[in-house]
Amino acid sequence: MKPIVSVIIVALNEEAAIGEVVRKVPRDIADEIIVVDNGSTDRTAEVAAAAGARVVTEPKHGYGRAFQAGLRSISPDCEIVVFLDGDGSDYPEMMNRLVEPIIEGTHDFVVSSRTRGRRERGSMNWHQVFAGYMIGFFLRLLYGVHSTDMGPFRAIRRDALESLGMREETYGWPLEMQMRAARAGLRILEVPVDYRPRAGGQSKIAGTVRGSVLAATRILLTLARIAMEPR
Repeated sequence: MKPIVSVIIVALNEEAAIGEVVRKVPRDIADEIIVVDNGSTDRTAEVAAAAGARVVTEPKHGYGRAFQAGLRSISPDCEIVVFLDGDGSDYPEMMNRLVEPIIEGTHDFVVSSRTRGRRERGSMNWHQVFAGYMIGFFLRLLYGVHSTDMGPFRAIRRDALESLGMREETYGWPLEMQMRAARAGLRILEVPVDYRPRAGGQSKIAGTVRGSVLAATRILLTLARIAMEPR
């Protein structure tokens, strides 16, 4: 029997993209689709609901905080959680690449790599690519885990995720998950995925200098905090 799969999509002012993102999620894989509206001032929630998602509201901004709100809302029967951004840059159609290794029992956690996939021009800034490889260097140094990206598109066994004790509420959420998963000895797989420019609006990270600096600072603080935690 196929395990129950819950898809959590975080969105902040993504009315131009969110409808198509929800519609592109493979219904033969996803048993439920939850869109977390992280304090949007546009029609993001309305468009997501019209496309078939269940909308959860988390008014206080925070990337990790929004995903945590989504996790509190998933079905109690969920066995696999898929995380996805709502800006239209990921390809939900590739979800099988992330979910199948977990269904087959070979891996616990599958992370997408945009740097290893086909990237459309303008989809990633140089500093995003550099950050992925830099974090990969530290993950290999600390835990012997191969990584080339902190792709937001990822899937993980629910019980494995709950065992990690995630607590990051901002941009360090993806890195915390990868570091804690590596420390816990989870079977981790990185798979290449395609990536494209966002469908509309402005990136909250790469779109502004302030956003880039805040994200980089939070990621580095997360790296230092978890690396120094006693094992």
